[in-house]
Amino acid sequence: MVSFACKKVGMKDILKCSFNLNKSEYNLLQFLFGKDNSMTANEISEKLRLDRTTIQKAIKSLLEKGLVERKQENLPRGSYVFRYKAKPKEEIKSEAKTMIAKWCENVEREIGRL
Repeated sequence: MVSFACKKVGMKDILKCSFNLNKSEYNLLQFLFGKDNSMTANEISEKLRLDRTTIQKAIKSLLEKGLVERKQENLPRGSYVFRYKAKPKEEIKSEAKTMIAKWCENVEREIGRL
């Protein structure tokens, strides 16, 4: 936990702020971090006991933010499903560190304008 001015900032806050995650997106990302295998939206929906559309919306956002990987699994008779997995934690940590470093540069620039 880090203190910044009058507020303590934990990893949850850092991830949510760095990647502009809402509660559903953060919870889904945390859930996927704990899984070794990729999962379908239906499987995730069942495990988290959330509506499939809520999961799909969160997955779409996490994909756009580059936090989740999607792979197509071909099924018999020509159909397919998408399977999702969180990107490796080290990649996400590195990205967050880069974003925070840029934020610090911007803060220093603003302080310099005082």
